[in-house]
Amino acid sequence: MINNIVIVLFDGFAFGMLLFVLSVGLTVTLGLMNFINLAHGAFGMVGGYVTVMLMRQYGVPFLLTLPLAFLGAALVSVVLERIFFRRLYRSGELNQVLFTIGLVFVAAAGATYFFGTGQQPIVLPSWLRGSVELFGIRFGVYRMFLIAVSLAITAVLFFTLERTRFGAKIRASVDNQKVAQALGLNVERIFAITFALGSGLAGLGGALAVEIVGLDPSFGFHFLVYVLIVVSVGGLGSIAGSFLGAALLGIGDVAGKYLVPELGSFLIYLLLVAILLVKPTGLLGKR
Repeated sequence: MINNIVIVLFDGFAFGMLLFVLSVGLTVTLGLMNFINLAHGAFGMVGGYVTVMLMRQYGVPFLLTLPLAFLGAALVSVVLERIFFRRLYRSGELNQVLFTIGLVFVAAAGATYFFGTGQQPIVLPSWLRGSVELFGIRFGVYRMFLIAVSLAITAVLFFTLERTRFGAKIRASVDNQKVAQALGLNVERIFAITFALGSGLAGLGGALAVEIVGLDPSFGFHFLVYVLIVVSVGGLGSIAGSFLGAALLGIGDVAGKYLVPELGSFLIYLLLVAILLVKPTGLLGKR
């Protein structure tokens, strides 16, 4: 019984860390830039396809594809930001929602045209496959790797956004663009870098997700719901809140499927409602 509980907690936390990597970029763009980017999942899909194609077509090692997935999604976002997104920063929320959700449809159609509708599996290196036994319990190696990567990303993001001049420039640009520009800050460049950072993290999350949840053209739609739930529960602009929210939702989702299979994936929505009833701004969000 205890072993089963530990396994559920471990698998749930690993799934939560996957949700965190996928959603933390939206926490950055939505929480810090006040921009509603529902195309966030599409950038995750870009990262996933970058990993799949590099491994299949060119034999690039899995670990090397991860930074390339980050860079690929970030570069795509830079182009789109300069052409389209920049024009929407001062637009209303409805314009942002309609354009970005339309971009998800375009991305899904493009992925279907070039890669087909089927799943795109990958073969992990041997050292990431299988499991290891600790204290009589077997833990999946890839899930342990996923947790380690997520913890490293959390530490780097928290330090960058909370303890560096760049993080201070982002907050200043968001709080008052005119004053920031008067002080000599290049607000457009700061927003472009921030947007690329958030989209690149989505691409990294998409690359990491291929092994666990698969990859197909509906990826951007499927995980958009999970990403929005994590951001809402954690609180806008809070890296720590997204981490905590993703962990709780991941554990709740896996535990619900294991303990109450008839509810299936519905439990995660019950958790969302319960948390927001108590904390409308999210676990660590600010009003």
